[in-house]
Amino acid sequence: MKTKLVMIGNGMAGVRTIEEILKRNANLFEITIIGDESYPNYNRIMLSNVLQGKTTVNDININDWNWYQENHINLLTGEKAIKIDREEKAVITDKGKMIEYDELILATGSSAFILPIPGSDLEGVIGFRTIGDTEKMMETAKQYKKAVVIGGGLLGLEAARGLIDRGMEVHVVHLLPTLMEQQLDAAAANLLRKDLEAQGMKFLMEKQTAEIVGEERVKGLKFTDGTSVECDLVVMAVGIRPNVAIARESGLDVNRAIIVNDQMVTSDPSIYAVGECAEHNGIAYGLVAPLYEQGIALADCITGREGKGYKGSILSTQLKVAGCDLFSGGKIHEDVYTEAIIVHDQFAKVYKKILVTDNKIVGIVLYGDASDGNRLFNMLKKQADISEYTSSSVLSKSGQDSEEDLVASMSANDTVCGCNGVTKGAIVHSILEQGLSTFEEVKGCTKAGASCGKCKPLVEGILAHTLGDSFDASIQKTGMCSCTTLTRDEVVANIKEKQLKSPKEVRMVLDFASEEGCSKCRPALNYYMRMLFPEEYEDDKASRFVNEKMEGNIQKDGTFSIIPRMYGGTTTAEDLVKIGEVAKKYNVPLVKITGASRIGLYGVKKEDVPLVWEELGMRSGYAYSKSLRNVKSCVGSRFCRFGTQDSLGLGIKLEQAIEMVDTPHKMKMGVTGCPRNCAEVLTKDFGVICVENGYQLYIGGNGGTEVRECDSLTTVKTEEDVITMAKAYVQYYRENANYGERTAPWVERMGIETVKETLLNAKNMKQFVSRFEKAKTTYEEAWSSVLNDQTKREMYEVIKG
Repeated sequence: MKTKLVMIGNGMAGVRTIEEILKRNANLFEITIIGDESYPNYNRIMLSNVLQGKTTVNDININDWNWYQENHINLLTGEKAIKIDREEKAVITDKGKMIEYDELILATGSSAFILPIPGSDLEGVIGFRTIGDTEKMMETAKQYKKAVVIGGGLLGLEAARGLIDRGMEVHVVHLLPTLMEQQLDAAAANLLRKDLEAQGMKFLMEKQTAEIVGEERVKGLKFTDGTSVECDLVVMAVGIRPNVAIARESGLDVNRAIIVNDQMVTSDPSIYAVGECAEHNGIAYGLVAPLYEQGIALADCITGREGKGYKGSILSTQLKVAGCDLFSGGKIHEDVYTEAIIVHDQFAKVYKKILVTDNKIVGIVLYGDASDGNRLFNMLKKQADISEYTSSSVLSKSGQDSEEDLVASMSANDTVCGCNGVTKGAIVHSILEQGLSTFEEVKGCTKAGASCGKCKPLVEGILAHTLGDSFDASIQKTGMCSCTTLTRDEVVANIKEKQLKSPKEVRMVLDFASEEGCSKCRPALNYYMRMLFPEEYEDDKASRFVNEKMEGNIQKDGTFSIIPRMYGGTTTAEDLVKIGEVAKKYNVPLVKITGASRIGLYGVKKEDVPLVWEELGMRSGYAYSKSLRNVKSCVGSRFCRFGTQDSLGLGIKLEQAIEMVDTPHKMKMGVTGCPRNCAEVLTKDFGVICVENGYQLYIGGNGGTEVRECDSLTTVKTEEDVITMAKAYVQYYRENANYGERTAPWVERMGIETVKETLLNAKNMKQFVSRFEKAKTTYEEAWSSVLNDQTKREMYEVIKG
């Protein structure tokens, strides 16, 4: 019998601990993880990038759903642990489950601290801590225009930058006279403030909030000095509070956080704590690096490996706040025991301060150029004597004191990746032992650079230094995934040349690092095989992302959205009645007109999904898939007095012609009846503008966070010509894009002239169309396919008890 290991919390520190445990002994424990969010383990540091539109929620997953399955971990999401019964050694959840444990890890993290002031419970007052908080902020920015962020620390400034990027006017309210006072001295903070003000950020410094004003929704803030500011959204970024209630109620020793020893053991020898909820030697840490160090110590202890234990951390912070580089480590303010080396280049907007005691670095503050951060911090940690070092250099040539010199001077114990606690020695060992030759390989093997990515230049420097003459800068390409150095094109070429017939065969023949693959290459290889051999290869649903596997988008509460196909955004009275009756019968909480001119049913219970499909009797709208989502159209000449052609009819035909067929990423199309462009086709993957003498075709648009206007492709004369060109374009994209690559970056990467030349060649066009039509015959409509297959239907059954 395996030992039962239960962990409360599914965050970064806790899951990193589980990863370390699995590395040491993957067969020791039967593992259950309880997470109150409805997501797999994700990188909380990257939430600001999601808010700023630089990435998506899916892209910040550290371990996807498949990882838990592969490691035989029982994951409970959207479920909260509410009690620990230490006598029975069991955890009770808010859904009534009792989960027995032999060993228990508390990784409950922390929550955003909400100031206890009047009005803090109004609608529009939130923290910034979770995916849910981030999504609320993004939704609010669509409706409202004025925001206030309380707190001028890192989190507050990142939130403010994101809200500005979302089109809001933002004031940052801060109690103290300088920003980021925990990391920066006054000189560096003033430089940061000037840079942020130039970006449009506004500051209300030395202000204490007395009251949040509003009736139901926030309308503004009043300060203790009698001044006020109007706003529609208040984001609290004033600190975090460790989540310790369940530990305190169970009788564990708790101070500000859960008290642990060097092995991360609490006052109960069978219960451990790690991360922001743990307090070691009176300190509760909030940065990633020390929390990962704790995870390593705990993994050693719980698997019986002899280790040094956790001895505490010297904190350092390397950040890019709203595009501004800074580094902070150790002390930041001078005192009677320190001397300061200060370089302040106002011309280059660079500030560097190194605090020294007895010829040893005790503090570092860098702003504008943080490239020396790791080197100086390693000297600080080693307590290196700096007597022989030059303290400053003026007007040096660019390139002197290069990355190569830094790498050569580093010891094996020096930290390279602070986020993941990876040393130079660990990287060098992996390069030599496993034959690594690219940054992507090193990242996949060691996790160096896998979080914020700021250490990438240093990792590449270590590669070059370690490999010497065998290092080839030209091959520093991005492999398809961490399992291989081969690019997408090389993998596809090998599949065709060697006639490989299954993803597993591909991974074995092409020497992928893992025979089972990873969450990135499994769905990609499944797509490439289906694209190359549509009539021979059987789609592997298990390799698809969960939404495609379940033929519907899973919502944050575990329910599903169901969006039927409505060609051209049209419906009938009968279908409207049917949708209403089904929504009423199954208590669907939200019925909404979507942005793609369809009707969506949101909040359908998992077990009801097949029943809803069956009673609707409609086709899937594929709103969850990497394929054509919809063709948006105006009414055109059927009703509009400006319409030159039947754009509605053409949109319907186009949707019917292209639907169901898998593409590297989702696709959206549009047809507008005249140059007034009511259907907004110039930011679609494929757009059609109807004109008097035919149809203007456009490609490669994107209306997402980074808007890209379409490129003109050609003008054709008939509807049949439009559909033929659409099929050719989709097939060309299918055969040449990376899996997960939208048409906008694909067109830019290929070059619009190359794309046009290829598609406008009559022979090429005919071959693309033929291959597309051949592929389309192999697809079945998704919902009816599930309904007619009992095995597939069983995916939606909920196991009771």
